[in-house]
Amino acid sequence: MQHKNSHINSAIKTIETEIEGLKSLIDFFDEKYVKTVDLILNCKGRVIISGMGKSGHIANKISATLASTGTPAFFIHPAEASHGDLGMITSQDVVILLSNSGETKELRDIIYYCKRFEIPIVGIVRKQDSELANASTIPLVIPAVKEANNVNAPTTSTTMMLALGDCLAVSLIEARGFNSENFGTFHPGGKLGSAFLKVFEFMRKDSQIPIVKFNTKMSEVIIEMTSKHLGCTAVVDNENKMIGIITDGDLRRHLNQNFFAEIAENIMTKNPITIVKESLAIEAFTLMNKKSITSIFVLENHKIIGVLHLHDCLKAGV
Repeated sequence: MQHKNSHINSAIKTIETEIEGLKSLIDFFDEKYVKTVDLILNCKGRVIISGMGKSGHIANKISATLASTGTPAFFIHPAEASHGDLGMITSQDVVILLSNSGETKELRDIIYYCKRFEIPIVGIVRKQDSELANASTIPLVIPAVKEANNVNAPTTSTTMMLALGDCLAVSLIEARGFNSENFGTFHPGGKLGSAFLKVFEFMRKDSQIPIVKFNTKMSEVIIEMTSKHLGCTAVVDNENKMIGIITDGDLRRHLNQNFFAEIAENIMTKNPITIVKESLAIEAFTLMNKKSITSIFVLENHKIIGVLHLHDCLKAGV
């Protein structure tokens, strides 16, 4: 039990130390941070991010976050940069370099290259009096909070660098007015992408839509419903505007000896739930779940342009 408690205490101490580091960033933000955001906003090229070792892993993550939120960015490994990848950096770019000590020798070729071609450098570093801080156009020197271990392995420092990268991304998102639709454009695959799909992108159209006129006999209504396999049909007036819906439940509720002689208008449910084509897929899915329905018709100027089934959303990964 004592062995188990030791592990738990160690974990709690690690979290507490890293929280201290994150809290120390609250008083960190100043004009240098503002200048960094403005520099990236006005960048005509891309944001190139690099770092070695643990700092390199953080740099890679920051570049991925920026790229997915509207700021063109990519990671360059400093060792590869010295063997040809420097050609990927242009005079229109902004370079962000990460180093705990500020003395990472693998970054020197990138620093020299940027100085030669007057490419701005943002240095994220822990030591004010260091090679990287002195060489940076804008040095962002994070507070020197102790690491969460007794061998000084990067833990608290990398957590703080990661958080600072997130701060930059969020500041840029808000400055650009980047929204969920933009985000979906950069995430077309997986759960994120499917959630930002618009209804019109995967709704059923044209001959796939079950539609009958208000005066259609129920014998024909059933044929239309059966052929379209959605368990429902829309009912429209003479101007093809939707006035109601007939579902399997409506059929059961009105079933009697004169049922097949009835017309659609007498059986339909009025004021059905509908949606517009620009709605997000997740909105349609949520609405169908909330109202306990399996299909929803898509309208434009009161006319039907599509229909969406609950299964369509599931197949799309919503």
